[in-house]
Amino acid sequence: MAITNMTIDPILPDPEDPRLSRVVEGVDENGQGKSISVIEERPLTIYLNSQEIVTAMTIGDHPEYLALGFLLNQGMLKESDQITGIDFDEELEVAVVRTAGITDVEDKLEKKTRTSGCAVGTVFGDMMAGLEGLSLPDTPVHTSTFYDLSYQINHTPSLYMETGAIHGTALCQGRQILAYMEDVGRHNAVDKIAGWMHLNGIPAADKVLYTTGRLTSEMVIKTSLMGIPTLISRSGFTAWGVDIARQVGLTLIGRMRGKKFTCLSGQHRLVFDQDLSQVPDEDKKVRRKGAEHD
Repeated sequence: MAITNMTIDPILPDPEDPRLSRVVEGVDENGQGKSISVIEERPLTIYLNSQEIVTAMTIGDHPEYLALGFLLNQGMLKESDQITGIDFDEELEVAVVRTAGITDVEDKLEKKTRTSGCAVGTVFGDMMAGLEGLSLPDTPVHTSTFYDLSYQINHTPSLYMETGAIHGTALCQGRQILAYMEDVGRHNAVDKIAGWMHLNGIPAADKVLYTTGRLTSEMVIKTSLMGIPTLISRSGFTAWGVDIARQVGLTLIGRMRGKKFTCLSGQHRLVFDQDLSQVPDEDKKVRRKGAEHD
């Protein structure tokens, strides 16, 4: 049953988790000794029942959410598929998502890999096919919430602030952050959100997805397939990402920094209720360097 009243505690980054980063010694531009924290990176091989699907490089937190979300966002699992369990073996670095029955994707991938040695084209084609006839809910979104969420995310303790070299994605409802995931790949962070939503029965119609990464075609497709009507980023757009957003009616907002943002799709959802004179300039101390050059 879907959760309609958000009373759950939000999931936030844990920069103190010793598994996710480590200190490395080096020198600075003056030749002086320097210690910095660097993000850990480890493989996770994802299986759908007995079929090996992919090995993703990840920071290693929330492997169950990542595995399930990846399969959902790639169109390999449908909402109607019954998940019977998700097994994670930390030593083998393997996550297995189990369903009540064999899926058609398993059979398709096995045949494609056996005949051509590659199933990537098939997977992307299935993702695009999932957009056919897709209709996103026309939930209004107030621009005042953008600035509030941006401030909250910029001031939330995170691995990015400790190590850099990482992307963050937050699922939001109104002015509330429900889940904030980070990873070395922006797509991994989105997949973790998708897996968490599915396992907890979180509805998508009134949600906003906020990401620090570029608004590429794959980011737009994944957000749309999740049923989330609004996607916001600190970074910029790709032309194909904009084209797909307009095709499905996704509200697509990029270059969200300080007082400024640009909306290139789905403007009909925006309620311009923010007095920009009341929005403070962005503090350079919390500004994400990756957003300076798209």
